[in-house]
Amino acid sequence: MIIVGGGPAGLAAGLYSARMDLKTVLVDRGPLGGQLHNTELIEDYPGIESILGPELALKMGEHAVKFGLDAREYEPVKTILVEGEDKVVLLESGGELRAPALIMAAGGLPRKLEVPGEEELAGRGVSYCAVCDGAFFKGEELAVVGGGDAALEEGDFLTRYASKVHIVHRRGDFRAQPILQDRARANPKINFIMDAHVREIAGNGKVTGLRYEQRGDVRELPVGGVFIFIGFNPNSDILDVHVDHDQSGYLLTRPDMATSVPGIWAVGDVRAQLTKQIATAVGDGTTAAVAASAYVSALRDRERSESA
Repeated sequence: MIIVGGGPAGLAAGLYSARMDLKTVLVDRGPLGGQLHNTELIEDYPGIESILGPELALKMGEHAVKFGLDAREYEPVKTILVEGEDKVVLLESGGELRAPALIMAAGGLPRKLEVPGEEELAGRGVSYCAVCDGAFFKGEELAVVGGGDAALEEGDFLTRYASKVHIVHRRGDFRAQPILQDRARANPKINFIMDAHVREIAGNGKVTGLRYEQRGDVRELPVGGVFIFIGFNPNSDILDVHVDHDQSGYLLTRPDMATSVPGIWAVGDVRAQLTKQIATAVGDGTTAAVAASAYVSALRDRERSESA
């Protein structure tokens, strides 16, 4: 079995498939743990009251490897092909992996605002990771764009460095969990700018401000950094075979995580689902591993009967 992606979904799939004595290779473009490395504090994983994201990433990775998972970090995937019953993973390093079963756990990349200044100032005040970059903005005023869980969590996190954090949201209410909204509203360093559409990120080599439109008026917000949390685009485009998906590119799955292509399962943030949480990702990975194991066993039985 091949698993593409080493976040919670991929690592859970790797743990279960390795425990079921399947030869399993997992590849990830970065370190094991995926988006866990971009999350400072986790408080909603059952049984663990509080844990740092990188710490949970380390524990999950070590646990899966302990049971025999062949985990290969910093091994980006170029494309995925289907040749007969083989799923072929071509690596950017030039290598190739083949197996009858493939679990897509490739997650996604941060969605961009696609406004003037965003691309030019990326890494120069524009960021998509508060945990990674927050410490570079001590004492500055910052803007966080978004209204979901990530925007409010990361906005609250940034107040440990920033003098003030402005959360800019295009709607009149948030999509984030009520507990996160309450926490943000109770933080005196957080200011809310609602019904606001970002039009431009200003700066000359470094971010100096944000221009937004609010109820017909264009306003300027002087800030030293802009952190963008408006969702993710699924990494489903590495599949060089048609797999049914929704209009946003999220892969469609059956209850056993199987896709429209036999032998390919999709788990975690790359598949269409209601929630994108660690707990649901782990459940996805577990389900897919069990289903994929049964699929591989059926192939073996068929080969034996054909050769008999």
